[in-house]
Amino acid sequence: MSCPLSRRTLITSIGCAPVLLSPYGSSALAAAGPDPLQPIPQPASQTDAAFIARAFEMKQRGVEAGDRAYGAVVVQEGKIIGQSASRVSRDHDATAHAELTAISQACRRMKDSRLQGATLYSSSPPCPMCEAAAYWAGIARLVYGQDAHDAGAPALCG
Repeated sequence: MSCPLSRRTLITSIGCAPVLLSPYGSSALAAAGPDPLQPIPQPASQTDAAFIARAFEMKQRGVEAGDRAYGAVVVQEGKIIGQSASRVSRDHDATAHAELTAISQACRRMKDSRLQGATLYSSSPPCPMCEAAAYWAGIARLVYGQDAHDAGAPALCG
């Protein structure tokens, strides 16, 4: 079944509104535990496989905490700068997707809303809201799934 509305129309009408209305901080601050800016353990190798493995580790942490089965990691210059499991159920926040909370944490850590050249690794394909957030954050590349599918640059219209 196809939707008669364009992806841009959907993002504009429903995808971005929750982001604009969300209480930034609640899910993002809780994403990494008590201190979202604590040092993030880095994998032994700087490969897509290692970063996807971390995204799946975040997914498992979310499941173990009683949340949805999604995890995400933001990497810039070979270093994880943000990571999160889904916090939708735990925070009672429809916008607390793993990708959004990982992006938010990375922005806070870098003290910049732009994450130029970063890669977003996620356990599954990002939804339109998360892809739009990656686009607006300047993330250069999306990689998802167990096989580390390279989806290229995020886009507002697909």
